[in-house]
Amino acid sequence: MIWTRRNVIWLGGGVMASLADSRRPIAQTVAEVEMRGSARGERVWYDPFGLFVAPGTTIRFTNRDPGNSHTATAYHPDIYDRKRRIPAAAEPWDSDFLLPDEYFEVTLTVPGVYDYYCLPHEMTAMVGRIVVGGAIDAAWEGSSEDQDDVSEEVLSALPLVEKIISEGALRREDGL
Repeated sequence: MIWTRRNVIWLGGGVMASLADSRRPIAQTVAEVEMRGSARGERVWYDPFGLFVAPGTTIRFTNRDPGNSHTATAYHPDIYDRKRRIPAAAEPWDSDFLLPDEYFEVTLTVPGVYDYYCLPHEMTAMVGRIVVGGAIDAAWEGSSEDQDDVSEEVLSALPLVEKIISEGALRREDGL
């Protein structure tokens, strides 16, 4: 049988209907992003700093840096009056300060590109990008074309969407 988009949609609808009829909750996927730092605290980063997930995935930000507190904060006007760098229909988030081994979760349901940063460490380019959805779509929203509120270091630290999609998760080779 040749699978077409219509077959997949029909099959997906049938699966969803059978799951709904069984009254069982659908398990939600959780993806982990860790906040890391070097032993002396001179370098900090997210691991992974680029991540590709399906809509409905819960992202768990966990602080694994024993020497620093960190945040996971979406670029959005509602949070510190930043330019929006997430899809318009998406809810912005701010984890507040996480101490070592504390975590924060956010569920991303709207397809698109989500850029986020660590409030006290943005200027050291502690930033990350999450791509939610399927293949690259011209209608995707997220990362702003307006780049006057972020430094060149931040812009260069954000990985390309295409690279995130092709590799799934991007990690710094030596923790940098």
